[in-house]
Amino acid sequence: MADRSQLVEDTYAEAFRSIYAEFLITARDRKWLDHAVNAATGNASSSILCDCEAGLSRYVGPGGDESFATPDGRPGAIVQVHVPRFKKDREAHLEKVLLTRISQNVLTCPTTACFNLLDTEVYFKLGRKIALFGDHHQFRDERFGRKVWVLPIMSGEFVVDRRFGFRDGIMGGNLWFMGTTADAALLAAERGLEGAMSVPGVIAPFPGGLASSGSKAGSRYSFLFASTNDPFCPTLREKLGTASQVPEGVVSIQEIIINGHDLETVRRSTYAAIDAALETPGLVKISAGNYNGRLGKNFIHLHPQPDQA
Repeated sequence: MADRSQLVEDTYAEAFRSIYAEFLITARDRKWLDHAVNAATGNASSSILCDCEAGLSRYVGPGGDESFATPDGRPGAIVQVHVPRFKKDREAHLEKVLLTRISQNVLTCPTTACFNLLDTEVYFKLGRKIALFGDHHQFRDERFGRKVWVLPIMSGEFVVDRRFGFRDGIMGGNLWFMGTTADAALLAAERGLEGAMSVPGVIAPFPGGLASSGSKAGSRYSFLFASTNDPFCPTLREKLGTASQVPEGVVSIQEIIINGHDLETVRRSTYAAIDAALETPGLVKISAGNYNGRLGKNFIHLHPQPDQA
């Protein structure tokens, strides 16, 4: 049995606030559902250079979590799109991101429909904007008990909700998995990811859910505001000497980034990830990245605090 107190460092992940939207894509089958999800969440790993952070939260309906019934009874996928709250004109930016990704990557994908999942007082009249593609042939309708726009398209019709809500969320929860081999670090991270995603309401936006590069804030190049996290690069241990923070015996570190509905949801996902990875052979340590509160004020301690009991 792995010794949790020894494997899990007494530190915290530093998360920060976002605004996010959550929507449902449905399709005829898993094949076309996956094509839509992959396209709609593409190039959305990191807000460092991407326009947002987006990812698949979970599959629902037939072939997924069947306790969640999709409006049209077809296979569905829940997608989250996050924008940092500190971003200038964040609401306008989020609306543009949604308009671009749904119109260019969901509308264009065979057999799909798209539905809002956040019933909030503030919302975007996104369906109307997407419906303009119908070139005056679009029309309002009620389908599946919802107010929608219907667009005639070459393959039939595209149905989209009229309104899409948004609310405050959390970005930047993270875990580091340190291994004696590259395979051990990767396996631990894969197991951790599976645990993290068992909690509804989160996404892991990087490729396959893992951030292999890691990063730190700032750079020696003035035009970069993020760069490789050199104190934690195993191949730089000898070059950096005492400045290296890579533990003895560690040759690879893999990272998971977790965004979600709120701090408690991301915290539960973090603990589920730790539990899932603890017994991985070759795992030396589980840690997390923080900037001493300079990036965000939402801390996720890897060892639960007394006020969380």
